[in-house]
Amino acid sequence: MRQVMEPSDITRALRRIAHEIIEGNKGVDDLVLLGIPTRGVPLAERLAGVLEAIEGVAVPTGILDVALYRDDVGRNPTPNVGSTEVSTSVEDKTVVLVDDVLYTGRTIRSALDAVTDLGRPARIQLAVLIDRGHRELPIRADYVGRNLPTALAQRVTVRVVETDGDDGVFIEQGEGF
Repeated sequence: MRQVMEPSDITRALRRIAHEIIEGNKGVDDLVLLGIPTRGVPLAERLAGVLEAIEGVAVPTGILDVALYRDDVGRNPTPNVGSTEVSTSVEDKTVVLVDDVLYTGRTIRSALDAVTDLGRPARIQLAVLIDRGHRELPIRADYVGRNLPTALAQRVTVRVVETDGDDGVFIEQGEGF
């Protein structure tokens, strides 16, 4: 396993994403951040903290569980279902979905379905720490911490102190490497 981002790199990437969100939305009014479990949730909370430090306004955050919206539920008979926790309405708001790694796009497709069950946002945007490519669906992130081209057999692991005890992004070589 090779480390490709240190804790300081993650902090810097989240700061840059926060500035891009502010610029792209002309501020943080009517913004809601929804983290996709597991690691998207603490990343959304960190992003909200950076946005508040810059703009002086608290940005609502929530948890968007997508387990029951996945297109592979039939293949995995016991999905790991969590809970969606959104303390504010998404109606007519700009919702920023936050996840750790964008890969095939299937998790984000699920998230889009889950958000629309909560209401009708004005816009939905996507912020990811890592975009590793290999899309299976026509989905792209609006805000990316780092583009990290990978081979299909490689695995990208994001660790965050809130769930894993430390921060870092790692690439693990798959079989045949």
